Amino acid sequence: MEKVINILKQKNYVISSLLLSKYKKMNITEKELIFFIFILNNGLLFNSKYISESLGWTMSEVLEIVDSLTGKDLLKIDVKKNNNSLEEYLNVDNFYEKLSFQMIGEKQEKKVSSTLFDTFEKEFGRALSPIEFEIIKGWMENDFSEELILLALKEAVYNGVFRLNYIDKILFEWKKKGIKTKQDVNKNNREFNERKKSSEEVFDYDWLNE
Repeated sequence: MEKVINILKQKNYVISSLLLSKYKKMNITEKELIFFIFILNNGLLFNSKYISESLGWTMSEVLEIVDSLTGKDLLKIDVKKNNNSLEEYLNVDNFYEKLSFQMIGEKQEKKVSSTLFDTFEKEFGRALSPIEFEIIKGWMENDFSEELILLALKEAVYNGVFRLNYIDKILFEWKKKGIKTKQDVNKNNREFNERKKSSEEVFDYDWLNE
């Protein structure tokens, strides 16, 4: 990041805080980040010589970065006619689109996670510990839907158990049975109650007075 600091010292650059926090998730290297910061602040007319001289890179390095970003579908080169001559412009539409997806995804994740965590704390009657936060996040990363996690919580509360390891067992038991929705849970509970009722009827049968 030393080159980024040196560039910033030379000129007041506008840098999106979202880009700084999300560039790694977008598979952008630090050198490519410098390239984006530079072109977004200096115009999109593609002049490889000017870019290489400004950043202290070789022409080959500049072209390698452009090729890499093109391969990642973050950059395109458009050819436009200007005063009877053709000029190359850097098209960053896909870059902005993918950056916006990062922002939208982050907001949705925070919204869902906040609702989920708040429900757990309300049912448990206390704040969750950092480890408990990680366990719940782990369920989400293992493709358990928010709906299914809340149903497992409801099941645990109904049975008077307020431990995440109990809920964890419920979730993975449901996963083994292919249970993914509220309808699946209700069907499983009905079948369990029917088996239980049938078992009780057999147990209560008066074999001596048959």
